[in-house]
Amino acid sequence: MTIIYIARHGQNEDNAEGILNGHRDKPLTAIGRGQAKELGVALKGSALSFSTVYSSPLSRAFETAEIATEIAGLKPPNVHELLIERDFGIMSGKRTDQIEEICGTSVIKTDTITYFLDPEGAETFPQLLERAETLLIELKEKHPDETLLLVTHGDIGKMLYAQFYGLPWKSVLTDFHFGNCELLPLKEGADPNKPHIVSIKQHNH
Repeated sequence: MTIIYIARHGQNEDNAEGILNGHRDKPLTAIGRGQAKELGVALKGSALSFSTVYSSPLSRAFETAEIATEIAGLKPPNVHELLIERDFGIMSGKRTDQIEEICGTSVIKTDTITYFLDPEGAETFPQLLERAETLLIELKEKHPDETLLLVTHGDIGKMLYAQFYGLPWKSVLTDFHFGNCELLPLKEGADPNKPHIVSIKQHNH
């Protein structure tokens, strides 16, 4: 059985400024690097052991992975293109407070995030689910009976979670917040309603 843990990257400059990232590639902030260090310390102090670490190609995820794996004493991360964040289309670089102005009612609102569904040029959540399925099939075939760490992003991370547990994507968007450097388990028999194994509480954005 392949066991997978998903970590979201630390805070980057766009996160701090309320800008929608998507494929934009701004670096981590000092807070983000601190969150990555805390993740590494938490992993080192846990009973978890990872045979392989994969990262999104975007710098905010890869730098998080580099910092955390070095502190935790893990092998350096490998880039996997399928872990890249959702393409935000025309929303890339827009402010978070512009989402409803631009997308109207084609959104899903939570206490912490407003998700846009189908603006021009953006990947949809069903498309992200398909990408997540492709990745999970590949990882299970390539790494049977191994434990993996994937350092990635909020939207694709949630769709990996939804795909693995067979949960409706809309409910996964609204059921919990996936904060910077929090860790989600993808493990058969785990309770998907208790997703946060490692939670970096300070300065979550």
